[in-house]
Amino acid sequence: MNILVVKANNRPASQGVSSRMYDTFMETVKEAKGININVYDVFEEDMPYVGQDLFNAFAKLQKGEPLADIEQRILAAKQKAKDAVSKADVVVIAFPLWNCTIPAALHTFIDYITEAGFTFKYGSQGELINLMPDKKVILLNARGGVYSSPEMQPMEMAVNYMRNMFSKVFGMEIIDEVIIEGHNSNPDQAEAIIEEGLQKVKEVVSKLAMQLV
Repeated sequence: MNILVVKANNRPASQGVSSRMYDTFMETVKEAKGININVYDVFEEDMPYVGQDLFNAFAKLQKGEPLADIEQRILAAKQKAKDAVSKADVVVIAFPLWNCTIPAALHTFIDYITEAGFTFKYGSQGELINLMPDKKVILLNARGGVYSSPEMQPMEMAVNYMRNMFSKVFGMEIIDEVIIEGHNSNPDQAEAIIEEGLQKVKEVVSKLAMQLV
């Protein structure tokens, strides 16, 4: 089993709960046999934002014109992200909710792989067709507030966004999801909330390992 782990928080584990989720997953998965791990750290990669530089690069490629440095960089970054996803059977993403949504670097990674002909296409009637139904995804998310409550849920645009993109656009099956929430809004219960969530992360690895037995 080839697993791509997307690390989307550059805060140290002592400060970032989704960083602790990432560390817990990586430490636990080391004990599993038959699993190959590839890590894509969105804060360590050279990832120019998607914009006119990318569209200029596409146009120049069609005309056979030389590319500027930024155009070469963004094409290389986009291809690297696509290659990483292509090789994976399972994509595991550890990410926080920041300002009600995902970190910009993670959004750029998703921008790179959201490509017609790669992760989706349009049918003859204009309908969306998923191109990655054979792949699976696991979401590991941390958010300091309680966004699962009815009044807060509409403001949650991190997990909801990830579900929509990876499941509904790409067609990947979400096989597990661990959300740690409320540790900032309930500081007296914070450690218990976090530890319960980290235990669930360990259980995610156990489930993966069981598929290989």
